[in-house]
Amino acid sequence: MTKTWFVTGASRGLGAAIATAALDAGDRVVATGRDPAAITAALGAGEDRLLALRLDVAAAGEAEAAAAAALERFGRIDVLVNNAGYGHLGLFEETAPEDAERQFATNVFGLFAVTRAVLPAMRRQRSGHVFNLSSIAGVRGGPGGSLYCASKFAVAGFSESLANEVAGLGIKVTIVEPGFFRTDFLDPRSVAISTGGIEDYRTLSEQIHTLYRERNHQQAGDPAKLAAALVRLAGEAEPPLHFAVGSDAVEVVSTKLANWTREFEAWRALSASTDGAF
Repeated sequence: MTKTWFVTGASRGLGAAIATAALDAGDRVVATGRDPAAITAALGAGEDRLLALRLDVAAAGEAEAAAAAALERFGRIDVLVNNAGYGHLGLFEETAPEDAERQFATNVFGLFAVTRAVLPAMRRQRSGHVFNLSSIAGVRGGPGGSLYCASKFAVAGFSESLANEVAGLGIKVTIVEPGFFRTDFLDPRSVAISTGGIEDYRTLSEQIHTLYRERNHQQAGDPAKLAAALVRLAGEAEPPLHFAVGSDAVEVVSTKLANWTREFEAWRALSASTDGAF
């Protein structure tokens, strides 16, 4: 069956790769972003299976309008890819409260808004698949990523709950946890980096910023291969709830599970000793 995909943040990076893969598979795509002209430039104009729409996920009312336009054009939405987002990097004390508010406005509350706008159509269909882009930053926290990691852990927790809420309605949810992929994620136009100049953090901050510069556009992950994997999962009857993508992500998850299990077992007795008598 030909599917209709709704992809946020589709003008570049992973979003553009996912939209391209869905089109190449013969599906229809509603590709959204803040600049529809950039979307058509990335994906091509004149394709009747493509609808490019403006959508700033953090702007009130835009998600509902985009979902309505998608349904008017194609009649249904089978796959939602919540990809829009950015990273605010920097050591926590060197960030400001408004930095956290902006990070969550896009990465979390924007994702909520789009999901809320699309779910009614999926409920009516009694079918659908929601891919929520988290990250290995939503599996393991790292220095310099406190705000970004917090937003991605929030996406993961929300998605696990949502999966249980909609399972009886024929709707599936997959949390996508990419490692480092060759996108412009670390480019100045995509990432925000706080540098507060606290002396106690100077050495660590310099190390982190050096790592960002060295990794930019040298990442191992191939966006086209991630996109192809999601197209495959969209056709699976029993897709995973968590999907780590990239060899680095596989290693992060494996290490996290091993460390977590070891710590849990070390403190199991104390953890279990806290029940009270009735």
